Amino acid sequence: MVRIIRRFHHLLFTERQNGLKYRPTRKPFKSADMSSSSTNKAQRLTQEVSNFLTENNWKNLITNLDIPKELNPLVVRSVLLQNRIRDPRRLLRFFYWSRRQSCIPQFLDSFSILAVLLCNNNFFGPAGGVLNHMIRTGKSRSSILESVIRCFKSTGGSNSVVFDILIDSYRKMGKVREAADVFLGVKTAQILPSLRCCNCLLNDLLKGNMMESFWKVHDGMMDAKMDFDVYTYTSLAGALCKVGDLDGAKRVLTQMDEKGCSPSVFIYNVIINGFCHVGAVDEVFKLKKSMIEKGLVPDTYTYRWIIDMLCKGRKLEDAKLMLQEMTQMGLEPHYAVYSALIDGFMMEGNINEVFRVKEEMVSCGMQLNLVTYNVLVHGICKYGKMEKAVEVVDEMIKMGCKPNCQTYGWLIEGYFREHNMGRVYELLLEMEGRNLVPSEATYSAVINALCNCKDFPKANALVQKMVASGLKPSAVIYRTLIMGYACEGRAKEAEILLEEMGDNGVVPDIFCYNPILTCLSKAGRMEEAKMFFSEILEAGLTPDAVSYGALICGYSKEGKMQEAAVYFNEMVDRGLLPNNLVYTVLIDGHFKAGNVTEALATFQHMLGFGVLPDVQTYSVVIHGLSKKGKTKEAFEILKEMKEKCLDPDIVTYNSVISGFCKQAEIEKAIQVYEEMCSKGLDPNIYIFNTLMDGLCKSGDIQSARKLFDGIQKKGLVPDNITYSTLINGYCKAGDLTEGFNLFDEMQSKGVEPHSFVYNALLYGCCGEQNIDKALNLFGEMMQTGYGGKTDITGSCDLHDCD
Repeated sequence: MVRIIRRFHHLLFTERQNGLKYRPTRKPFKSADMSSSSTNKAQRLTQEVSNFLTENNWKNLITNLDIPKELNPLVVRSVLLQNRIRDPRRLLRFFYWSRRQSCIPQFLDSFSILAVLLCNNNFFGPAGGVLNHMIRTGKSRSSILESVIRCFKSTGGSNSVVFDILIDSYRKMGKVREAADVFLGVKTAQILPSLRCCNCLLNDLLKGNMMESFWKVHDGMMDAKMDFDVYTYTSLAGALCKVGDLDGAKRVLTQMDEKGCSPSVFIYNVIINGFCHVGAVDEVFKLKKSMIEKGLVPDTYTYRWIIDMLCKGRKLEDAKLMLQEMTQMGLEPHYAVYSALIDGFMMEGNINEVFRVKEEMVSCGMQLNLVTYNVLVHGICKYGKMEKAVEVVDEMIKMGCKPNCQTYGWLIEGYFREHNMGRVYELLLEMEGRNLVPSEATYSAVINALCNCKDFPKANALVQKMVASGLKPSAVIYRTLIMGYACEGRAKEAEILLEEMGDNGVVPDIFCYNPILTCLSKAGRMEEAKMFFSEILEAGLTPDAVSYGALICGYSKEGKMQEAAVYFNEMVDRGLLPNNLVYTVLIDGHFKAGNVTEALATFQHMLGFGVLPDVQTYSVVIHGLSKKGKTKEAFEILKEMKEKCLDPDIVTYNSVISGFCKQAEIEKAIQVYEEMCSKGLDPNIYIFNTLMDGLCKSGDIQSARKLFDGIQKKGLVPDNITYSTLINGYCKAGDLTEGFNLFDEMQSKGVEPHSFVYNALLYGCCGEQNIDKALNLFGEMMQTGYGGKTDITGSCDLHDCD
């Protein structure tokens, strides 16, 4: 006590009942922000604290004098500066203790002084802790770096490892880009971090795919003429591979040779992996040979990359040879090697080889994981071997590997392909028993299959189960159901689903509305379709080409071309391009309405907008022109169609032949018929009937009979129009006997006579004055119910009823 009193002579005693206590003769210092009036006091306080720090019980001495209340960042920094030649560990304890005494943040320089001091004395771990605390103050990277550089230079820093630690601190805290900026700042200050530090930084930048920063650090190292080692070159090779400069990566090996730096297996693996990713088989094997020549032995990873590359390139036999070589070298194949082989053989559909590899894995003591089992199940299901797939699932359960949603998803998909919906439902129940919730994709697939099977009740039930299990059905799933109902013409059920979507928080899109609109239009319910179109607009959705197309097609088929034109013009004004189908239906509607000019104008509009007509479009135009007697124009369109390399179909030829026959241009009709046959198109019964009618009207009854006799050779059966046409031809030609022969044949073959046949025969009988036969035939007509349709004043034309 006497020693302390003598040393600290400015302290006096004061007596109290409870004993002696130190009392400072000075008054407490004011707050640190009043630096103008307290500089001397701060200096004195700095000296006092520095003196106390020479004692082992410095903390008690400072606390008893209430000094902690007067400590401020300025004093702490001054104490650190004044005592930098003393024990840095005691200063470190003082610094952390002083930080706890005050809520005022310490100066950055205090951290820097302490970190430099600790590194100068080789206390690198504590220095790292100080720098970590410094970074966590939230100060900018540039402020921290400036402080460390300033204190390093001003305090005579002798160990630049402090900058290694600063870079490492940023790097280990995940601030890799900031670490790169620190490196560049340190280099600018003419201070170089160690090669080890730079290598670690390059490696982290490469892993984080921060290639811009990587190249800045690399170029900085080059500029500083740092000597690269194998780790630097490995990072450089990896970066070049990542950016696709594989030739540059190979040149790194040459640079290493020139610098006398021996490559490692690791750098070869990096470059080999790069070439494997692009499937450069020849280059890969050259590199493998090169590394062996340098005395390096390929390791597990070398073979792993090569085998994986060969499997992906479908060189499975070569992959097996690599595996054999690998095992001969005493290397144990990695799990990924076998997985690659399994994937490769699975892509080839070689299930037997897949299981051979699987058994080899098991014999090597490897237990298959869930991923590999799922690969097996997926592949086996894909090739329809469902019994084998079930065996694999049973095995994985036996081995303690629980199937997951994906496992069941593959099984369900496999049974879909077999249309085994019963088994699909069993699997769904099995999943439920295992507390596995099917994925949205699985539900979607099942619902889609049920809709294809038109089993809408079960599909709806699955949607409800999805909702109950906490899964929110997507708009795609609802759309599948809506489309299913709409395709069946069940617009009401589809609309109910649309409302249900909103109730479940799923916003319908235009693709959910379109099937209902199309359904209403196809059914000719155009007033409802129009109202539904208004609902689309009220929902804030923008109608697309399908929306307008549905209305245009609906009105066109109803013959309401004015309404169709309104929606067509609105569609074009919105910048929506009508598709081929819309144009075709619109053209057909104009033809049926008798407006040939408008039909052809629409056809030209279609061509002008670059929409290419297909066979159906040309057929509609040709049919419309032919029906209106414009056979020349129709034939020109047919030629244009063929010039565009579009092959006319049977409907197209039908229209042209019919047009020529109606215009009594039978020779042209026959030419078109022969052209059709030469293209391998077999005429239908309608074409035969049309040609026979044309021939009969032109008086060529023999050619008509020749066509009739060839009908059965074409695999066709004459119908009542066929017989009626030829019978009428014979009667008009005065060959009543052959007419009645055909009439008898017609009845014997079970073809019911048409009223037209009776009229033709009656007309023939009357023409020959054979009244008795005419009366007998008339009596027969009365018995068959055709009496009211008799017209013996002339013969009607059956082919006019088109």
